[in-house]
Amino acid sequence: MRIIFLFQMAITAALTVLLTLIQVACGQLEDVIIDRYFIPTHCSREVQVGDYVRYQYNGTFKDGRKFDSSLDKDFPFVGQVGVESKVIPGLDKGVQGMCVNERRKITIPPHLAYGVLGAGLVIPPDATLVFDVLLLDLWNKEDKVQIRILHKQQNCKRTVMPSDFVRYHYNGSLLVGNLFDSSNLRNSTYDTYVGQGSLIKGMDEGLLGMCVGERRSIIIPPFLAYDDKGYGTKVPPYATLIFDVLLVDVFNVKDDVKVEVQKIPQPCRRRTVVGDFIRYHYNGSFQDGTVFDSSYSRNSTYNTFIGMGYVIAGIDKALQGVCVGEWRRVTVPPHLAYGENGSGELIPGSAVLIFDLHIIDFHNPKDQVDIKVIYKPAECNLISAANDLIMYRYNCSLLDGTRLYSSDDYPEPPRVTLGQGKLIAGLDEGLQGMCVLERREITVPPHLAHGTNGASGVPSNAVLLFELELLQLQKGVPEGFLFIWLQDSPEPLFPAMDMNQDQEVPLEEFSAFIKLQVAEGRGRLHPGIDSDVILGDMFKKQDRNADGKITEDELNINVNEDNDVPKHEEL
Repeated sequence: MRIIFLFQMAITAALTVLLTLIQVACGQLEDVIIDRYFIPTHCSREVQVGDYVRYQYNGTFKDGRKFDSSLDKDFPFVGQVGVESKVIPGLDKGVQGMCVNERRKITIPPHLAYGVLGAGLVIPPDATLVFDVLLLDLWNKEDKVQIRILHKQQNCKRTVMPSDFVRYHYNGSLLVGNLFDSSNLRNSTYDTYVGQGSLIKGMDEGLLGMCVGERRSIIIPPFLAYDDKGYGTKVPPYATLIFDVLLVDVFNVKDDVKVEVQKIPQPCRRRTVVGDFIRYHYNGSFQDGTVFDSSYSRNSTYNTFIGMGYVIAGIDKALQGVCVGEWRRVTVPPHLAYGENGSGELIPGSAVLIFDLHIIDFHNPKDQVDIKVIYKPAECNLISAANDLIMYRYNCSLLDGTRLYSSDDYPEPPRVTLGQGKLIAGLDEGLQGMCVLERREITVPPHLAHGTNGASGVPSNAVLLFELELLQLQKGVPEGFLFIWLQDSPEPLFPAMDMNQDQEVPLEEFSAFIKLQVAEGRGRLHPGIDSDVILGDMFKKQDRNADGKITEDELNINVNEDNDVPKHEEL
């Protein structure tokens, strides 16, 4: 028999109360006796008239015999204190001033219980009743959601607003401290929209205004939580709920990529466009600061084409319009990142991603060598070209300033013949057309440098920057030749070569003739090779019978089929 139904007849109850009031007024009757045998350390609120309470109780007579218990019914008492109360006056009075989790022994004299009439067969007349009460919950219809901020980030650029999507961790408990649910135990955030009916009303309200990284304690009265229905077996009806919440993420489906430009080097010669190939370093983190990936940890840039779908849409967009050396912080909402599914174990579903980008270099597959003349002498009689032998100084670096190698690292500057495939194509091209003592700065795209494979000390797909100075220049001869005429050769050739007119030309006479042509500017020997070696090789080609001398017949052995003009190879 439940105590809230023990008043069986309204008239009897009214009579009992009337008699009680008369007796108390005359000072004849004792009051309720309260033994607060357990008081919680913290009590933020006490029961007052008009409050609603939820408590467990055991009802006994003074001799210990039990007549009623909420524990036997597996359902605590719920009611409003002092307003149209459903309980006897003594019990209504006895719970006032209680704290949640407090235990009281309330001894109620007959005149504040069922008086001289008793209650049917259960409560005899003039019975003193003893109630052992544990207060489980306390609220008022005027209550609102209570928010206690436990921690808040100093730099809060955005707060939760209606229609936002949030990810948060929480611990949910009752007022008595019992944990009924926890996202932390599942190691998974709770992900939902705010203000669209996906949450209980109190949580919808309690999340508003939160910043990522903020911790809140949100106290929600029953009528803004699960009210009289409760939730499953863990949240009883009429339960006040306490949620300790940590906001992990917030975004809106209308959000676009957010770009914060942190540093732009000057000058910025060019900005990226769709189709460029870019190399960049990055740190990837969530909004709470947790790093999920970093190119620095791999000591390797991330290399990709821009605007062609090789990276997530938000980064593809954020990489457009950057300069070499630029730093950017990019915030990418989930619908422009990995969406609601995330990416494996690395990226959870619906995660906002933050990338700190450092642009190392970029180029376009159509790029050519970019040449910037730093200094050019006033007089420039000769310029370098293919097959010329040159000596030059150089410094080579990446576009971010990282030094790779330099001619200063060696005892002497290098010598090389241009156009012979001895250098990377872009450097060979950049060294042509220079005057002696001219200085240049050339930018070489990877497809004209070391390409996708890179080289020792040179990253793959790296754009190279060379500082060049031409120190010496010896004009060359076409590939495959040892000697060329700069003017028309003497005709006929053999009499001119046969300087003593004895009808034969030995090596010494041949060498003297060629050296004379070179000295007088009518011919040129291949630079970079000892002249005696060249002359000896040329002589052997003309001395066809290897008898140590060239005759006119040997010199004229090859005749051009078109015009019958003698063909003398180099000569």
